[in-house]
Formats: sequence, C-alpha cells, structure tokens
Amino acid sequence: MSVTISSERIAEQFARLRASGRRALVPYVTAGHPSPDETLALLSGLEDAGADVIEVGVPFSDPMADGPIIQASSQQALAAGMTFDGVLDTVSRAKLGVPIVLFTYLNPLLAAGRDALTRAAEAGVHGVLVTDLPVGADAEREQWLGDGPLAFIRLVAPTTPQARMAEISQHGSGFVYLISRLGVTGVRETLPPDLPATVRRLRQSTQLPICVGFGVSRPEQARAVAELADGVVVGSAIVRAAGESVESAVTLAASLRAAIDTVSP
Repeated sequence: MSVTISSERIAEQFARLRASGRRALVPYVTAGHPSPDETLALLSGLEDAGADVIEVGVPFSDPMADGPIIQASSQQALAAGMTFDGVLDTVSRAKLGVPIVLFTYLNPLLAAGRDALTRAAEAGVHGVLVTDLPVGADAEREQWLGDGPLAFIRLVAPTTPQARMAEISQHGSGFVYLISRLGVTGVRETLPPDLPATVRRLRQSTQLPICVGFGVSRPEQARAVAELADGVVVGSAIVRAAGESVESAVTLAASLRAAIDTVSP
C-alpha cells in the first residue's frame, strides 16, 4: 500500500459502514499485552470477530489518561520489552485488513524520531491519536501530525463548548473520538445521562464520523452508544479480558459486534 493513501483508509471504512447502515466496532489493545505473540493472535481474532477499526496502544511509562487496567497492561508490555518499533513490527506482522490507529502519548512519538509517522504508515498504520496534545497546544507538532501520512484523530471531551468542538474537528481527520465522561479510561456500570445531548452538539460541529469511548464494556452499553454514534470504542474491557485469555477478549468482541448490529440503519 502506498504511504500517501494510508490516511484515507479510515474515511473509506466509515463510508462503507455508512452506506450499509452499520456502526463501527473499535476495540483497543495494548501492544505487547498479554505478550508480544499473544498481541498478534489478539489482533487477528478481533478482526475475525468483526472489528472495523483497531486501536493499538503504544505502551508508555506514565499513561495519565488511563485507568488501572490499561496502566497495568502498559507496564506489563514495557516489562516484556515492547518499544515503539516493536509496536510497528507487530502491526506489520499482523497484516490486518481493517484500519489501524496508533494510540499514543506524545513523548513516545517524539522519541521515535521525525520519520515516526512515515515508518508507521509503512508498517500498516492508518491513523494516529495523541492523547495529550490538545488543539492549540503545540502548533509545530500539530502541523507535523496533520501534514503526515496518517489520519490525525482528535479527542473531544463532554465539557467542550460547541465552538471548540468545531475547532477541534477542523484540525482532525478520520473520525472524532468523543470521550463519554471526564476522568481516566476504565469499565463503568452506566453510560453518562448527558451522552445523547453531547453527541448531538458534536454532530452540529463536524462532518467527521463520531466514535464514543471511555466506559463502554458490555453489549447493552455498546448497543446504546451505537444508537447515537458512528462507532463504539471499547478499551479497558477488551484489555481486561485479554489478560484472562485471547479467547475471552475475542468472545467479548463478538458479543459487542452482535449487539451493535441490532441497531437499525
């Protein structure tokens, strides 16, 4: 695949889903967890279970936005020797047919060098999400990401004013990741009651597909989010299940897929 069209894969995937009236299942995995070899099996299994886009997390020693489940998976992956280049090697070896989003903090990306985005695209990555780089925080680095070969996916918080939502969306591509609630990642018992209103505000602010994450862990929650958004992101619940076994994580993903597919076009 040509590097120059890498960023288009995510937009094409959502266009296909929209044409068929389906919502995206977007699971997250931490590269190197439970082990490097099991990550490969997990990626393949998630694709087979119906994932439409897969977020691959770059392990980091200080993952401030993540809760205890993903923090522990990151530490385990680092202890096993996972590096940025190891993440790219894992993606390359997986040879998946669905788009891959690199989910990272800024420091590992900068440490990987100026050609990190190009190397990622060559490995088979199609998008990048940097959790700790808000719009306007660093114009030079934002331009580097925005001009690169990967779709630059931006985060929106539920407290973000509508004008700011529009600004964030204008500086991103692929899709917008709406954080369903404030705080760190993790499994939650209920969805926020104001989520429908937040999604409506964001719809009025962007033409990009909207994916909702943070706290989605069960099929009924995934279905509820799919009623509102274009995609459902599930992270901590997948990582927790993967800690039990790859099969547990794949089974969970299949149940999420089935629930999402009950939503009418």
